[in-house]
Amino acid sequence: MDAAVIVAGAGPAGLMLAGELRLAGVDVIVLERTAERSGESRGVGLTTRTVEVFDQRGLLSKFGPLETGKFGHFAGLFLDLGVLDSAHEPAKTVPQSHTETVLEKWAFELGADVRRGTEVVGLRQEDGHVEVTARGARGTEELTCEYLVGCDGGRSAVRRLAGFEFPGTPATRELLLADVRGIDVRPRMIGEQVPGGMVMAAKLPGGVTRLIASEHGKAPRPRDEPVSYGELADLWLRLAGDDVSAGECVWLSAFGDAARQAARYRRGRVLLAGDAAHVHLAAGGQGMNTGIQDSVNLGWKLAARVRGHARDELLDSYHDERHPVGERLLVSTRAQGHLILSGPEIVPLRRMLAELTAVPEAARHLAGLVSGLDIRYDVGAGSHPLLGLRVPHWELATAAGPVTTTALLRPARGLLLDLRDNPVLRARAAAWADRIDVVTGTPAGETAGDTTAVLVRPDGHVAWAAPGSHHDLTTALDRWFGPARTP
Repeated sequence: MDAAVIVAGAGPAGLMLAGELRLAGVDVIVLERTAERSGESRGVGLTTRTVEVFDQRGLLSKFGPLETGKFGHFAGLFLDLGVLDSAHEPAKTVPQSHTETVLEKWAFELGADVRRGTEVVGLRQEDGHVEVTARGARGTEELTCEYLVGCDGGRSAVRRLAGFEFPGTPATRELLLADVRGIDVRPRMIGEQVPGGMVMAAKLPGGVTRLIASEHGKAPRPRDEPVSYGELADLWLRLAGDDVSAGECVWLSAFGDAARQAARYRRGRVLLAGDAAHVHLAAGGQGMNTGIQDSVNLGWKLAARVRGHARDELLDSYHDERHPVGERLLVSTRAQGHLILSGPEIVPLRRMLAELTAVPEAARHLAGLVSGLDIRYDVGAGSHPLLGLRVPHWELATAAGPVTTTALLRPARGLLLDLRDNPVLRARAAAWADRIDVVTGTPAGETAGDTTAVLVRPDGHVAWAAPGSHHDLTTALDRWFGPARTP
């Protein structure tokens, strides 16, 4: 085998997956079609849950100073994310290029083999492995791996070559986007309606202004050549009335509102994550963040399977857990697309939705959606409120000193929190010591309530909690971490 896992694509999803696999000691090769990082920033900003995950892996400090705030939005309707239980706030103006730079350096430091200028052009699944044909500067070569993961974007070659179904709806609208220096236009709210279309203008770091514009009644058209800045400047002048033609265009793109999702995220030994698994309108900055979360969910499961700890059912749970999240993402972005891109006929609906967001329960529901904090996986029956949710940021007093649940997740291992100094509990978990860490500690204040113990997966989600889970600890350990180690 050339590597246990080959990842196609060195975007945020692919690099995050590579890092997660390396934390578990799994050999990984990342194949990236482009020879150099482009500097393009399709995604701007990190959701609250992504900020949490980066902190759990010790990555947050690598980003440098971040502009954060407690407010988010749904289709331009502002939401107070401060009502949610998190030690973090979303980061507002982090270019995707910066996120990729941080993740690539992290993956390199952990020992990932990132090969740029190399693309996947063929694959064949065999018993026990995948044969991958790659083409790059060294010519065409055959590589062999146990598993192949397509993180290679909305036009994924892996998805096509492996025969994944990708149902959905085609684009009905086109939007033009440009990052521009040397212009002075006023900020415009997300999805601002103007006669004839929609415009948005936002300040980014480095003196860059992001412009997005879409004209009503203009269906997407096939483009034989890339969109020109002159086309965007003409459209901005028609819709917004500002002449931006003298600006220095840093990056330019045309995109639509197509909504498609892979019917399955796994076919044998080939899996999909990120935009390769789901494409949608870039509304609310959800796509890149969802792709990162795909990889955090998949990484530890794939590593456990490669290392022989887990049954195949654990790998199947990746689709079972993340496909509904992707489906909900498509519903959310399509709804926002209608609210942002439609004409005057949508104004009454926006006004009604604005009224609903003034209702605390409705506002909290939408805040949970856009922050990524409300994702709950099916980890088994039980009444404990944390089951399936991500573990909160708790401060614990331990014999070794104070520590937080966030810091305890840095190694990307399972974690059993013994909150009542229970030797029987610890003895039951001893047979999984090669896969989970057991920490005995007392939570600060009343943060944990009556909870006596919590089993946390490497992705930070609670797999078992006491009291309240309907099955015992050993059943949960066996399900999520495989059979107990034999003496």
